[in-house]
Amino acid sequence: MTRIADLMSIDVSTIQPQDSLRHAAKCMRRHDIGVLPVWDGERLLGMLTDRDIVVRALADGLDPDTCCVSDVMTPDVRACSPEQDAEEVKRLMGEQQLHRLPVVDGTSRLVGIVSLGDLVVRDASTEAEPIDQTLRNICQPDLPHA
Repeated sequence: MTRIADLMSIDVSTIQPQDSLRHAAKCMRRHDIGVLPVWDGERLLGMLTDRDIVVRALADGLDPDTCCVSDVMTPDVRACSPEQDAEEVKRLMGEQQLHRLPVVDGTSRLVGIVSLGDLVVRDASTEAEPIDQTLRNICQPDLPHA
């Protein structure tokens, strides 16, 4: 069994909920990333993606200098634990169409992040079929929610 702790990235850039969207975008550019966990210093509050900035803020005419991260972040975040099995996390990512998951301990403290790329590149036990199925699930158009 491969644990997420063996695959996750531990050097995670974060953003605070009161930071401006401009600051978040600059952080994303500086680190060449498209997602930032929103962190209050003690626990994970949500996730902010480059898509959130564009679709939820800029498209609605919000000012990136005055609009806060907390205004457009995704608050209900799926996460996994460092001890979870990689196969279980692959299934979750496929089912939920997620490209990355924050990794939190039992107190919601952010300890890392795992991406689909981490699961493919770093997991020596990865078989092509489970990854192929995960990719198919992630890339499938989202169906309307009932």
